[in-house]
Order: sequence, then structure tokens, then C-alpha cells
Amino acid sequence: MFHNKPISITPIGYVVTQAKGSEVRDKNIISQIIIYNKFIEALNCLEEFSHLFILFWLNKISTKDLPLKVHPRGRKELPLVGVFATRSMFRPNPIGLTIVKLIKVEKNVLSVRGLDAFNLSPVLDIKPYDFWDKNKEISVPKWWQSLEKEK
Repeated sequence: MFHNKPISITPIGYVVTQAKGSEVRDKNIISQIIIYNKFIEALNCLEEFSHLFILFWLNKISTKDLPLKVHPRGRKELPLVGVFATRSMFRPNPIGLTIVKLIKVEKNVLSVRGLDAFNLSPVLDIKPYDFWDKNKEISVPKWWQSLEKEK
């Protein structure tokens, strides 16, 4: 059965960061995630994890006239591929996903390192990163491997 009805999502909090523009990609930047008070109880025991998946809404991205194919990271020398084969922020549903290092939890404020979200981005969900998420058998295309070699 196909479902083509709108989905309603309520943010659980928002991002606070000083990073601007391409600075948000700096994995050393420390940001805060402010969790709304009604969700504080859901943070119980979160501090026991070292890393988290953060899902957030890319609210600064326009979803008008989105391309279905892009050059990875905007680099014309790389092949034109479907947007779902990239980590492009230009997506039909502008949902961001990042693994971050959890630094501390203080009441409703999470301090994290490596969050590539802009200031005031709505946070949709938090999930702990654990042993189930590690996979030693992944493969990526050659163009992706070339990007990794540049780091």
C-alpha cells in the first residue's frame, strides 16, 4: 500500500551554534542542542553514550526546484548521480543526519561535537550510536573513495 499523505513531525528541540556558512562542516565545532522541557525525561541515561545520531530539519534549504541528480559536493569532475546516492543537503525532505560526540548533558542542554546543522535548526530526534550501527562490510563508489583520500 502506498502512502502519499503529508507527515506531521514536531521538533523536540533546536540547535544553538556560533558556526556560520561552511564552518558548520568543521567536525571540531561544539554546539548545543536545546531540548524542549516536555522531553527532558527522555534524556534519562543518554549521558552514558559517547556518540549520538542527530536528525534535524534543514530549515534554511529551499525545497523548490530541487534537482534529482547532483555532482557530489558540487564538484563537476565527479559524476552526476541521484541525490539519494549523496549526502547533499538538497533533498525532497530536507532531513539532516549526523553522528556527533556527546560531551555533556546538563538538564535540557546537550553539548555535542561535530554537528553540521545551522543555528536554530529544529531537532527531530536523537538516537544513541551503538554496536548495532557498526558495519565492516560496507562498500562505496570509487568517486566517494576519491573524496575520502583528499581528507
